[in-house]
Amino acid sequence: MAVSDDEALINKKLPKELLLRIFSFLDIITLCRCAQVSKSWNILALDGSNWQRIDLFNFQTDVEGRVLENISKRCGGFLRQLSLRGCLGVGDCSLKTFAQNCRNIEHLNLNGCTRITDNTCYSLSKFCPRLKHLDLTSCIAITDNSLRNLSEGCQNLEFLNLSWCDQITKDGVEALVIGCTGLKALFLRGCTQLVDEALHHIENHCHELVLLNLQSCMQISDEGIAGICRGCHRLQSLCVSGCTNLTDASLIALGLNCPRLKILEAARCSHLTDAGFTLLARNCHDLEKMDLEECVLITDNTLIQLSIHCPKLEALSLSHCELITDDGILHLSSSTCGHERLQVLELDNCLLITDVTLEHLENCHNLERIELYDCQQVTRAGIKRIRAHLPAVKVHAYFAPVTPPPSVGGTRQRLCRCCIIL
Repeated sequence: MAVSDDEALINKKLPKELLLRIFSFLDIITLCRCAQVSKSWNILALDGSNWQRIDLFNFQTDVEGRVLENISKRCGGFLRQLSLRGCLGVGDCSLKTFAQNCRNIEHLNLNGCTRITDNTCYSLSKFCPRLKHLDLTSCIAITDNSLRNLSEGCQNLEFLNLSWCDQITKDGVEALVIGCTGLKALFLRGCTQLVDEALHHIENHCHELVLLNLQSCMQISDEGIAGICRGCHRLQSLCVSGCTNLTDASLIALGLNCPRLKILEAARCSHLTDAGFTLLARNCHDLEKMDLEECVLITDNTLIQLSIHCPKLEALSLSHCELITDDGILHLSSSTCGHERLQVLELDNCLLITDVTLEHLENCHNLERIELYDCQQVTRAGIKRIRAHLPAVKVHAYFAPVTPPPSVGGTRQRLCRCCIIL
């Protein structure tokens, strides 16, 4: 009875509007617990105004479609953001009900909802015109028809993630960008059917684009990237990792047209050379992150240019760039970015790197992480020294087990158990 009296007291002392305001700061789990306290708290906790942002990934992903339908009926027009990431049980039917009930939705994450098809995008286009952010990562049944529907009904889209939707083609991209000209971020990772023509459509219509991810779109070439650079001068982040046809021509186009570039991921683009990165560095002074893993042709000259022209560089991956030496790291660590900005440096499989590199990196006072796997000339002693100078730095390295010495007092051949049996 004491709890009931206290509850009655707080309900009498505070107006409903204030109680609702207090409840608005609670997460889903806490709201559900409060809903079980009493009838009055149940009404307050389940009020739609408290359910404007829902992330079921952090709550429970093993949900059935009816749960989504109930949520949508409860929230109605209040709901602005919903994450169903990883909710494998949710399908087209429940999302149609959701779209009909929650027409003010702006941010929707369907990452990994593999049961949904083009029908979901049709429902969204019909009922959710305010949608700005849509994540369809790994929704493998999505086709060009979805993009046509989104272009017609969701023209406020600014963020669209189509990663690993490998049925998407240039025709779908063309339909999308004609209607959604305000796109600022477009993820097309793993859309392996895309060719340069798709990029030309983006070039012609998406002049607000800030982020473009083309990872593993292996059919695109320098021509497509050059088009993007001509049409998207506001580009700040570009991922072309795994686009193995690209050459320095792409870097030159970026350098000449995209001075605001901050992030470049070009892992496994093995045709890129110092010449391309030199022009890029001399024109893109805002670079903060670069992934150059397996750009096997670059040398210390690239690091010299970055150290001179890119004072904001914070993260750099040079893994498997086997021509990089201690001298290149010296220039990097002695530069403005080395002294003031550099936080992450990845040097896995840089076979010419030695303990001297670690001595140079002692000048990088903001360094947080160094990757040194399979740097065979780096020793435990070198790692111990840099940790003494930079106690906060995380050094990831691997040392093969020491080969045991031969047995003393004999030259008898040592065989494993299997060999003895044989």
